Amino acid sequence: MLAVVSSSILALVLAVTIDAPAQPPAAPPTPGAPAPPAASPSTAPPFDGPETPVVTKHELRAGGKTLRYTATTGFLPIRNAQGEIDARMFFIAYTLDGVADPASRPLTVSFNGGPGSSSVWLHLGALGPKRVAMNDDGTMPAPPYRLIDNEATWLDQTDLVFVDPVGTGYSRPSKADQGSRFWGVQGDIQSVGEFIRLYVTRYGRWTSPLFMVGESYGTTRAAGLAGHLIDRGIAFNGILLVSSILNFQTARFTVGNDLPYVLFLPTYTATAFHHKKLAPDLQRDLAATLKEAEAWASGEYTTALARGSALTGPARVAIADKLARYTGLSRDYVERANLRIEIQRFCKELLRAEGRTVGRLDSRFVGVDRSGVADEPDFDPSLAAIRPPYTAALNDLVRRTLGFQSDVPYHILGGGIGTWDWGSAGSGFTDTGDALRDAFAKNPHMRVFVGSGYFDLATPYFATEYTLDHLGLPGDLAARITRRYYRAGHMMYIDVNELAGLRKDVAAFIAEALKGR
Repeated sequence: MLAVVSSSILALVLAVTIDAPAQPPAAPPTPGAPAPPAASPSTAPPFDGPETPVVTKHELRAGGKTLRYTATTGFLPIRNAQGEIDARMFFIAYTLDGVADPASRPLTVSFNGGPGSSSVWLHLGALGPKRVAMNDDGTMPAPPYRLIDNEATWLDQTDLVFVDPVGTGYSRPSKADQGSRFWGVQGDIQSVGEFIRLYVTRYGRWTSPLFMVGESYGTTRAAGLAGHLIDRGIAFNGILLVSSILNFQTARFTVGNDLPYVLFLPTYTATAFHHKKLAPDLQRDLAATLKEAEAWASGEYTTALARGSALTGPARVAIADKLARYTGLSRDYVERANLRIEIQRFCKELLRAEGRTVGRLDSRFVGVDRSGVADEPDFDPSLAAIRPPYTAALNDLVRRTLGFQSDVPYHILGGGIGTWDWGSAGSGFTDTGDALRDAFAKNPHMRVFVGSGYFDLATPYFATEYTLDHLGLPGDLAARITRRYYRAGHMMYIDVNELAGLRKDVAAFIAEALKGR
């Protein structure tokens, strides 16, 4: 199974020449994390590591049995039409030992998003044989940090390949001035697509059931890859989208685009519920409260925003009252915000009276800012909680456990890519939903799994629902999409209870996708 994953995502070549894009536009904020800083590739060697992949043997206990597996750690070259290496892409693959016919075993390729994120989050949070030991609710433990056997690993069902797009992890362009070829929607799809083609070729996996799992911007990439690779003869049995964003109109708070205000509203409600900021009748049952908020957002609230400045008098007062009711904010605040609550301002305002902020990747988390009167939080407390443990664990894993030696920095999130070319964003909003729809039309056997967290303010679940409902799929194809929801945030798997739920849901999805093969 080939799974492409995604932190706060993001979110996509057969012997291909990647043309340098035109001067890229300024990158808008990224879905799964703050926009990564511009890279300075010349500050470190573009390549530092063994030319031949490092192979090691391991075992773990999961599901009451011992899993023995092989880890392969190294690079695959991305070449241009002249056969020259333009970049080397770093990967870590886990294959189960003792399999009678490895060529027929499912293979899953996984990545995260950003753009600018490595594959570390899905790797060490949910899928891999080891995971970072967090507190059970996903909060940061005291250092030093450690890895433990992952009882919820997917390795018992599928071999796993974690790939870092160019500019993330240890993946680097061959020359500093070649990075822009990869740092854009299309260049990213083409290069990761070439990695997949090359991996299944070199490791004899053309006859394996293939799955892709992407998170955050990685879902944008995965949807684009589904359409890109089906036209090159690579079809997937299943695509898994974790904390999804395909259509960026749903998440860009730009002038004239009221859609995000509507689609973020239910997550504001969920957040206010968690922090006990709603009226007593709304604090009884989260599912019922969200259903009520969703109906109001997609009905009355949508109509009201469409009226613009024509909404006046008692009608405007009524909308302000309802908006305050479903967000936990004061009526005065929502009036002054012109009935439109931008995400960062919500994160700052909800707990302002307590001197706290709420997280973007996971709005259950709270932070403390220097100023109590600023408009936006100083930082995302949910990102701050996971970055140190995952950074330490990954660096320890590759050197001490997997035996891979390199002195260049492993770019966990940001720091390795330059300005991102958003392509169609120049004339509207980036959207890879059409590519996913094309893959559905051309591959009647493909299934899609979509997992969303109720407390995810980076890629809100109601925005994902809107995108899926607007793909234009006929009923029989729409029925091939599985939707699941979790009482956690963007990385729902950092919560040990939701990790188990995700594992159970994915196992059922994979089994269903493999029927009839």
